[in-house]
Amino acid sequence: MQFRAIKRTGLVSALAFTLTTAGCANMSNTDRRVGTGIGIGAVTGALVTGGKVGGAAVGAALGGVGGWLYDREKKRRYYYDSNGRRVYERY
Repeated sequence: MQFRAIKRTGLVSALAFTLTTAGCANMSNTDRRVGTGIGIGAVTGALVTGGKVGGAAVGAALGGVGGWLYDREKKRRYYYDSNGRRVYERY
């Protein structure tokens, strides 16, 4: 009985992962970075507050702002080569 539950949990996890990554395929870099920030922030906020919804909401909001700031900083480092292709700046 326990093996069946583990098998089902693994199948559900693999399906959720596949749907999540396929859903982000046509998103822009900004959307992906903000979405990732929201997800990480929500989980962290829920863990810190012991699973309270308010903590998850605040964490999601802060994570979204953090993802947006990260994206803005990343875009400052772009430059374009002679062929018009975007290249990241070397440090």
